[in-house]
Amino acid sequence: MPAKKRHPEDLDFQMAFYEALLRRRPRYVDALIVLGEIYTRKGLYGKGLEVDRRLSRLRPDNPVVHYNLACSLSLLGDVASSLVAIKRAVHLGYDDFQYMSRDPDLSNLRRDERFGEFVRQMDQRTVRVRHARKRKR
Repeated sequence: MPAKKRHPEDLDFQMAFYEALLRRRPRYVDALIVLGEIYTRKGLYGKGLEVDRRLSRLRPDNPVVHYNLACSLSLLGDVASSLVAIKRAVHLGYDDFQYMSRDPDLSNLRRDERFGEFVRQMDQRTVRVRHARKRKR
């Protein structure tokens, strides 16, 4: 069965639903994650950033939370803060570098030379780890 295309009204309904739910349960992480995604899909990047910052306080050791924070910051043009968040995500274990290299939410960040340098450092680290593993065998 083909995927059902969502109408803007569906997102509006879902947004209102999760906002109401979070008024009653402001620390409900799963609801915050969904609401952040809805805000981003609707182009409400400032609201998405607020949600991602809340999530980063509630789940400070979650790499995906910091990755999403980096995305929101990049979408809003705060490249320096986005770089800090993406480095934190990687430090915490985020390792889907292929997705990171094509995620449209990170396009502002990828244009920054500091991000390119960070990726090169990660590539070099990966090569060193692979060589070390080969020597142990």
